[in-house]
Formats: sequence, C-alpha cells, structure tokens
Amino acid sequence: MPQLAFANSFWESYDVLERPVKAGVRKAMRKFQQLTVPELHTDKGLHLESVQNARDPRMRTIRINDFWRGVVLAPDDGTDVFLLVNVVPHDDAYTWAAKRLYTTNKATRGLEVRNVTAIEQLTPALEKAAAQAPRLLFGQYSDSVLRDLGIDEQVLRAVRTVIDKPQLDAFGTLLPEDQFEALQYLAEGFSPEEVYRDVVAVRRPADPGPDPDASLAEAIANTTSRITLVTGADELTEVLRKPFAAWRVFLHPSQRRVAYRVSYGGPVQVTGGPGTGKTVVALHRVKHLLSRSPGTRILLTTYTNALAQALRENLSLLLDGDEALLARVDVTTVNAFAHRITAGQGGRAPAPVGDREERQVWQRVLKRLRLPWSEQFLAQEYRHVVLAQDIRDLDGYRTALRRGRGTALSAARREQLWPAVELFEAILAGENTTTHLRVCTRAARLLADGTPQYDHVVVDEAQDLHPAQWRVLRGAVAHGNDDLFITGDPHQRIYDSKVSLSSLGISVTGRTSRLRINYRSTEEILGWSTGILAPVAVEDLGGAGSDSLAGYRSVLHGRRPRAERSGSEQAEVEALVERIREWIAQGVRPSEIGVCARFNLLLGRVREKLSAAGIPVVRVRDNPGPDAEGVRLATMHAMKGLEFRCVAVLGVTAGSLPFAREVTPASVDALQHESDLLRERCLLFVACTRAREALYVSWTGASSPFLPRAADSAA
Repeated sequence: MPQLAFANSFWESYDVLERPVKAGVRKAMRKFQQLTVPELHTDKGLHLESVQNARDPRMRTIRINDFWRGVVLAPDDGTDVFLLVNVVPHDDAYTWAAKRLYTTNKATRGLEVRNVTAIEQLTPALEKAAAQAPRLLFGQYSDSVLRDLGIDEQVLRAVRTVIDKPQLDAFGTLLPEDQFEALQYLAEGFSPEEVYRDVVAVRRPADPGPDPDASLAEAIANTTSRITLVTGADELTEVLRKPFAAWRVFLHPSQRRVAYRVSYGGPVQVTGGPGTGKTVVALHRVKHLLSRSPGTRILLTTYTNALAQALRENLSLLLDGDEALLARVDVTTVNAFAHRITAGQGGRAPAPVGDREERQVWQRVLKRLRLPWSEQFLAQEYRHVVLAQDIRDLDGYRTALRRGRGTALSAARREQLWPAVELFEAILAGENTTTHLRVCTRAARLLADGTPQYDHVVVDEAQDLHPAQWRVLRGAVAHGNDDLFITGDPHQRIYDSKVSLSSLGISVTGRTSRLRINYRSTEEILGWSTGILAPVAVEDLGGAGSDSLAGYRSVLHGRRPRAERSGSEQAEVEALVERIREWIAQGVRPSEIGVCARFNLLLGRVREKLSAAGIPVVRVRDNPGPDAEGVRLATMHAMKGLEFRCVAVLGVTAGSLPFAREVTPASVDALQHESDLLRERCLLFVACTRAREALYVSWTGASSPFLPRAADSAA
C-alpha cells in the first residue's frame, strides 16, 4: 500500500481552496491510500499520469475534479512513499510541475525544491550585471565553504551574481529551501561556522550514511520541518481535518540574530510593523535567557489580559510544555504585576475604577471648585503631566515640563489647578478607590525602595505603556546587561501614552533593531492599510524622534481589500452576512473570521443576524478558547494582538472614526487634538492589519476621512 506525505507547499494551496474542492482532495487521498502501487497507475478515477517535458521525471498529476489537479512526486526507486506537493487548476498544474526539480541537499540530506527553469533563464543575464558590480554579496566566501553548507552547483552559479540582500530575497522563491536559508544567514552576518551549527547541523541526520543521493523515502524522512508523513487512514482523516494556515511564522535570520544574541549591554528595543514577528522574537529571547542560567527569573509582560494569555500559550508551545522552565517565567500584564506589589503591603486594597468613573470624579471636582477647564483637560493634565512625571506636590508641579501639552499654564494657573489634583485624589481615597495608573505609581515607588524581583524583563506590545507603567518595569529589574528587552510598534499605539524612555532610566541607544518583513498579511492588505497612516508622522517608542513604515513589505500576495458603502446599517449588516457565507463556502472556518466595529451596539446587531443565518458566533470579550467554533466579534480596541484569515471592519463612518468624544477640541489643546486624531488613525490601522488573506471594510453615509482614497473608488 502506498504511503502519503504532504509538503508545506501542499498545505499552502489546500488552505485557500473552496470547501467542495477540499472535499475532493480528501476523497482522492483516501482512495490513493486504498490502492496498491500498480493499481495507482491504472485507476481511471485518480488518473495518475506523467508530466510531459518535466525537469523532474518523477512528477505526476492526479485528478481531483474536472478543473483541479494534484501534483505528486512519485518514487522511482522501488519504495512506496508518494509526496503531494500542490493542488492547482488543471492547466496550471502541468506548467508548475514541469518547471520544478526536487533534489536532496548534500549537507542537510533534506528534500528541497527549486524552480530550475527560472534559475536557468535568469542566471546568464544576472552574470553580466554582476560583472560590473563593485561588490558581490557572497564574494568573501569560497566555493568550498558554500558547498559545505549545502550549496549545489546550479545555485552556486546563481549565488555568484547576487549583489545585495534585496536581490537575494527576490531569488528566494526560486531557490531550494535549505540552501536559501543558509544564504540568508550569511547575508545577515553570521559566520559559516554559525550557519552550519544553526541551519545544517540541526537538520542533518545523526547517521547520514555515505550516499547523499538517498531514496525519496529517506529524503522525506529527513525533512520533518517541511513534510508531514501519514501512515494510516485515521491519521490521514485527522491531518486533512485540521486547518493549516497558508502563512508561516518563523524566525528569520535577522530576527534570530536579535533574539539569540548572547548578551546585550543594557535595554534593547525591537520595533516593526504588524506581522513582522516582534512577539516571536520576544518569546525566543525568553527561551535564550532561560538557557543561560538555571536560576534565572523572567517577567514577560504586555498591555492586556488577552495578550498575556496568548503569550502564555505560545511560550508553552515554544518550551514544549517544560513545566520547570515555565515556572521561572511570570507572564502577566504590567497592571496586574503592579497590583500584586501593592497588595503585598497589607490592608484593604483600593478598587480600581474605569475611565468613565474617573471622568465622573473629575466632573465632581470641577463642580466643587468652579475651575475654567473641562474635566477632559484636567484628566489629561493629570495623566500626561502629574502621573507621567510622578509629581507629588505643588512645588514639583510648578517646575514640571509639559511636553506635548498645547495649552500653556502660567505659574498662577498651575497654582489654581493643583487643588483639583488634591481633591481628585482625596475623593478616591475617601471612597477607597483608585486608578490603574495610580496603582502603578505606588508600585514603582515600592520597587524603587526594595530589591528587584527579576533578572530580566521582556516587554511585548510596549507602545501603549504609560510612564508610570515603565517605572514599574524599571524597578522590577536591576540595571545591567540584558535587563530589559522591549518590542513594539508605534504605529499601533491606540492608547494615549507619551513616553521618553531615557528620562525613565531606560536608554536603548545603540541597541535598537527594526523588523520590516511582514509574515502575516498579504502585500495587498498591507499596502492598503498603510495608506491609513500615510498622511501623518508617528513618534517612535522612546519619544526621541519619528518612526517610519518605509521599506515595510510582505512576502505574501493575495486578494485586494474590498471596501463598500451601504445605503443603511441594516443593508451593511446583511452584506456582511453574505460576505461571511462566501468565506465559509471557500473553506474558511468561522473561528478564522474576525468582525470588528467601533461600538458594541453595531456588533450586537451583527451577532443577531449571524445567529439568525445559522452561522456560529462568539464574542472575543467572553474569552472563547481556540477550539470554540464561531465567528469572532470584537471592538476595534479588542482586536489588538489578534489575527484572522479573514477580517471585516464595519461602521467605518466619519462619525465613528474619528469619534468626537475621544478627540480633544483644537480650541482646548491643539497638540492634544492632533495626538488624539493620530490615535484614532492607529485604531483603524490596527483593525485592518489583523487580516491575513482577506479584508472587507464597510460603512454607511459618509466614510471615515482616514480611509485610503482608493476606498471611495471601490465603494
């Protein structure tokens, strides 16, 4: 009986097939398993046939239906392992298969594929250009060094034409996988010895044997990172039932260089746009730090509970569930850590209030003191000046810098305002309540007077942390090597926090890295979403300058985002239901679909319509587990850190983005007004960049002015 193996290229094609085609693939695979090898060649249903003019004589195709063909690599050495490598339309199947050549890497002994025809066509022209180049990317390495890393003769000739890293990346889709990764490592500055250790040795069998040109079955067995071998009917059913995403999150050599550097001389900052792998880098940094000392204690922290839970789950996967290692890592939010610190002081801890309750207290303060400011202005002054600088009395407030505040306050005005701060804090104390940032302020003071609790602190999604929260993190670890490892993206800043890291004792000068390759969303989604932020400048994480998305790109391609205007909210929701039906019909699971809107009211109507249509639906705020079936509903704020194959963003109107209540009038504070508008832009940017394959944006009436201009033409 034949055995089936599945290459990653198969999962990438299978994942985006419509449901009937997937069913056809499953049926064909079950039949494939039931036949003997001789029967495979004569069965008229599967119609296993050779590919004319194929560069690899083992190439075959099988019939899925009248339109779709599976591409199979068949053994020619008497073994019975067949490798399914792609599912494509009939005519494309033969063209694709004819150009590919599967070979065994002489160093790793793994099976790899190349577009041999394209390499042959490109290399001569590139050799002419390389002859005029002042420097070649791999000019310093001899042929023997490259051969030791698995680079074969055809690739070696092509490699000698590569001028720079962008040209190498452009070559990437044509080159064999193990060889391309080895070249990437060299291009990032790793030594040949390090490349052999990190790429070749970890994949090379313990006893590779004398023959590098082993059987297809042996090569498949040596390629567990890219090939899934199935041995029985039950296993086949289970494998094909699972969702396999077309995207792959992996540690690129440039990311590995950051995550696994032996040591840093102080705090480190890693930035990058959505989908660039910042969280993956943070998790691998934790793994590296744990390996350096058996007693190391690490705080892995982020902004929200949902993100902390995701970090906890992913770290467990990365560490293979090793309980001893996991016990040495505290995974929690900054606020939760601060509450734990203050709760240890005894007595009844004050209850934190939300933003609405805090604003109501400021209204009471205004009413009692009859001050010439709004409660919004006072709340922002308290947040951005008093708490941000840990000001404790009027003398400190008189001399405080008010960076980012657009309304000047004279000494007399500051003296008039300070009683409002005192009354606000007195009201909270009298009701035994507080705010999360006041808890952080208290915790930071306690930590500053005590012994640091951790050897290292790793921070993910750092862009929304307030200075009071940064002081907590600074106090949690002693100054020194590898004290703070910080990842974030200022373009995803959806809460209003202005920070100067250096003023808080966190200097990252000379220890910053920027990630620019998106591994999540398609280039089409990325380009469209980037247009939301194109008109504005974004301040960097440390408050020392601006950050840019220049050079930010994706390695994936797909459908263009769809933007539509509806005549009414009811029509908008009905159109969404039809869009979700289409996605599900294409084979997307409901749990792989995210729907978001600015307000819960609209989400409630969406939930009613989806339920009435028989489509399962769950709310993200109810913390559904990964196995819970149902379309995910969330506010735009709750989409932070999440990702889905398909995303619908509803209600993108001029009245919701920007939302007037969240934007300070320019007459009150011009600088805060601009900051608020930027935060609203970032919110829409975050919502749209949660999509991996498909993005649908809709609205009624006037659209948000933040939408890219192309959205109007798509309406």
